[in-house]
Amino acid sequence: MVIAEHPYEFLFRNKIFNSLLSGGETMYGDYSVTLGFVPTRRGMFNKQAALKNKEVIRKAVDALVEADDGVRIVDIDWLNEDGFLIDEKDVRKVADHFRKEKVDALFICHCDFGSEEVVGKLGKALGKPVLLWGPRDEAPPGDFSPRQTDTQCGLFASSKSLLRHGVPFTYIENCKVTDKAFTEGFRNFLGTACVVKAFNSMRIGQISVRPKSFQSTMVNESELLERFGIEVIPINTVMLRRFYDRVVTENTRQIDELTSDILARAKLVSMDESELKTIAALELTFKALADEYELSAIASECWMTYYNVFGVRPCFLFGDVTDRWLPVSCETDIHGSISSVLLRAAARGQTPNFLADLTIRHPENDNGELLWHCGPFPLSLARENSAPEIVGGVGRWEIRGGDITILRFDGCRGSYSLFTGLARGIEGPATNGNYLWIETDDWVKWEKKFIYGPYIHHVAAIHGNYTDIIGEACKYMPGVTLDLA
Repeated sequence: MVIAEHPYEFLFRNKIFNSLLSGGETMYGDYSVTLGFVPTRRGMFNKQAALKNKEVIRKAVDALVEADDGVRIVDIDWLNEDGFLIDEKDVRKVADHFRKEKVDALFICHCDFGSEEVVGKLGKALGKPVLLWGPRDEAPPGDFSPRQTDTQCGLFASSKSLLRHGVPFTYIENCKVTDKAFTEGFRNFLGTACVVKAFNSMRIGQISVRPKSFQSTMVNESELLERFGIEVIPINTVMLRRFYDRVVTENTRQIDELTSDILARAKLVSMDESELKTIAALELTFKALADEYELSAIASECWMTYYNVFGVRPCFLFGDVTDRWLPVSCETDIHGSISSVLLRAAARGQTPNFLADLTIRHPENDNGELLWHCGPFPLSLARENSAPEIVGGVGRWEIRGGDITILRFDGCRGSYSLFTGLARGIEGPATNGNYLWIETDDWVKWEKKFIYGPYIHHVAAIHGNYTDIIGEACKYMPGVTLDLA
């Protein structure tokens, strides 16, 4: 007689749990970009001028990504003698090659007038983000001989070809390869490609259910999957407990290492080290869940589950997991988790995000607002010279200022939009929990956007200005409307 295993036993078989501190692990998420490099020219123009442009462009691109281990360039030098896409019959070969190489985006550069026909067809065949650009033309020869490139003219033609094929694309102004417009535009496009990649492969772990009174965090799970391919992975309390019990049994060293690391950076108030060890074990439990289900983020209930099942408050837990590995949203805010994944992808994993409440207006600044939550902001974001405290499992510190990008993905009645805007950290009165006062260009406009919806009081935020990247990425998200502050 064969006895069937427990339905969840497969989750724990052959599971290897590496040390988070000695292993040198980084935040979760694939922030790499494989870029298809596609030079194009037109046969009636001088080939040598086009070859010169191609060489200069490729050297500039290589220099921009030299220090970025997350970028891989796939070229088409194998296609013909000069490595240009010119003929329509070659589009399928190039598309097949790029699919095989798992290209995430295309950089189609005009080295002279270019071939508009292949530009539109390749963009359509791949269905990936497209960057269209060409270098600024040199002055016409003074002896009335033919011009050598006419790159700008060809860009107008290729953009129309992309439009006719229904291909969204990103464009950098016709400029020199050494200009700031090109270098910034190219780097921003890598971020855009990363955001689109994250959006198209997202898996959100949902722990327990939303708080009963929070209708605002309701989501349409089937719609997220059917329209955007975003999967919600349900994780009930029994599963959470079983993962936790296994971590506590098998990973005592990692728990001790993590506990010591936290104690070195924050002071415990109204709690003891045993409670912190429980929080550390739960952090490693979240990591194990993310490993098992290949999660992009977690959205978890926080009012009842952790205090009643584990005897701890989960606020610091959520923030520390966000800091070390992947975003965690409280109050089971799945749309908040989606927002967080997109922001972190825009920054290509260089800094953690935080999920905040839009809470109260600044008492003296009409354009000021309080970004606050009870205590789940990443500890690494604490303001310089602050004294972070963990009060009964709840983080208590102000975070640093600077440019702050705000984002909220949300929907209602089948319509989805993506709000994004830029704010700046400012001074303001101290308060409890985690917080940062921000200033916007026109807070009343922001407030009305959030009131009229489809947004709620939760926003994802990250240090730095990524509004342009988010705006471009939204072009490649069918069914999502960009809503700029």
